[in-house]
Amino acid sequence: MLSLVASPALDRGPLPAEGGGAGAVLRTVLAGGPMARSAVGRAVGLSAAAVSRHTADLLALGLLRELPPPDGPPRAGRPQLQLDVDTRHHLACGVHIGVPWLTFSLLDLRGRVVAHERLPRTGDAAEVLRTVRTHLPGFTARRAAGRSLLGVGVVTGGWVDAERGVVVEHAPLGWRDVAVRDLLAGSTRLPVHVDGHARALARAELLFGAGQGSTELVQLFVGNVVDAAIATGGTVLRGRRSRAGDIGHLPVPGSAEPCPCGRTGCLQATVSDRAVARRAYRQGLIGRPDLDLLMARAAAGDTAAVALFEERLALVAPVAALLLDVVNPEVLVVSEAGLTVVPELAGQLRRQVLEHSRPEPARLVAAGSFGRDLLAVAACAGVLDSAYQRPMELRTARAS
Repeated sequence: MLSLVASPALDRGPLPAEGGGAGAVLRTVLAGGPMARSAVGRAVGLSAAAVSRHTADLLALGLLRELPPPDGPPRAGRPQLQLDVDTRHHLACGVHIGVPWLTFSLLDLRGRVVAHERLPRTGDAAEVLRTVRTHLPGFTARRAAGRSLLGVGVVTGGWVDAERGVVVEHAPLGWRDVAVRDLLAGSTRLPVHVDGHARALARAELLFGAGQGSTELVQLFVGNVVDAAIATGGTVLRGRRSRAGDIGHLPVPGSAEPCPCGRTGCLQATVSDRAVARRAYRQGLIGRPDLDLLMARAAAGDTAAVALFEERLALVAPVAALLLDVVNPEVLVVSEAGLTVVPELAGQLRRQVLEHSRPEPARLVAAGSFGRDLLAVAACAGVLDSAYQRPMELRTARAS
């Protein structure tokens, strides 16, 4: 594997935003490109000389490219070439560790899924991470097509200490204090970004989804783990010991569902994928408690299957409304399986959330932006966020 290290240039003045001027230029082109250097300068508040300097760095790293001049008669003066994000050279790699599946994915710099593969998740933490180490090199060699890798993301639910790279607690998996980053770092020469999937999805929504152009966002994830992430000032909060957004044990009025914590009626125990799949199985809708089977029935228009997802969203809506009122973000994003297969449910969710919340203009309640790709996107989101925040610190490697 060939490694490349890029270091920040010296003797530059104060730079705006995290990652300095280069990061601000790159994020501006992502959000508004293709665009001319002059437009970038106006958007970022940098001089023409500073924009040119940062642009040259980003062009050299293969993160930006200049588009050819438009067809037509030449104009007087130097042509204003448009800058765009260059998706030809680099990919982010990621692994999402779920209860039923491991999802391996590659994304380009615009957050588009280039490739993904899924394996059943079996065994304890040591076996799962051994599977990741074994499968990852072949996956990238087959699917990266020679493009360099910016890093490896590892994302899962539960309590994840992103700073230490440790899954502190994931009750459905039975994991406690698993040092994911340390256990995987020896198998790759790339940075390993470990995070919870709600925070990862919040970063993806800010970069590529419903939150693009916003700085205040709440992401609510409903799966086998139910958790939330809060972004303010464009930064996703971790909180003390990385526990911000831990909402899985909020009480659900009327629920008697037992929770592993010893109480009954906790949000996660009541609305998790496994709980919904068990209800569908008890009703005879599916032959085994498997959410994929229920999703297939809902996608085919089975009214009883759709009704179970409607019931789940009705239970989730008051929690979403509480987050909306407490945090008051510009955007609230809800990622949930029923919304991916029955998009019409998004309107119902939006109405129910707003019915439970305090009226406030100019707030958007949206379904997750990535559909069935959300786990693949979440897996790579930390790698891409790092690239856009601190592009001059990138270390890349060719897929072997």
